[in-house]
Amino acid sequence: MEWLMFVPLAAMALITATLVIVLRNPVYCALSLVGTFFALSGIYLLLQAQFIAVIQVIVYAGAIMVLFLFVVMLLDLGHERPLWLQRDRPRLLIGVGAVVLLLLELVIPVGSWTARVPQGSSTSELMGGVGNTQLVGRLLFTEFLVPFEITSVILLIAIIGAMVLARR
Repeated sequence: MEWLMFVPLAAMALITATLVIVLRNPVYCALSLVGTFFALSGIYLLLQAQFIAVIQVIVYAGAIMVLFLFVVMLLDLGHERPLWLQRDRPRLLIGVGAVVLLLLELVIPVGSWTARVPQGSSTSELMGGVGNTQLVGRLLFTEFLVPFEITSVILLIAIIGAMVLARR
């Protein structure tokens, strides 16, 4: 029964994420990203993670995308040739290398997580009687504390960098 909902949501997520990359108009790209966020929110609902699904819609599809659209419209971006038409081989190699590294980063944690999951247990059995908000909070501040703190430091560096660049 879950497959009847998962397959269309996954297809919608893949199609709209591809449109984000392929479309040339930044406003259409941002709207396609909103479609991706809604599809991911539906997948979170299938995983019985209601809190994360609601946060996905409120924070990302709501606030972040409004900010993206505001910045895109404020910048009034002109038309420039796509990167793949510029024949810049070093940038292409760097991009392919970054994609390979990101895929490795995805495969390694997923492989280690599936190795820790006991055979024959489902997600709802693993969560037990703990609510989704409690589970997120407990995991965030115990097992994933170091990645959480590293992410906050990276965001702080990005904010300082944006302020330095805007000051010039």
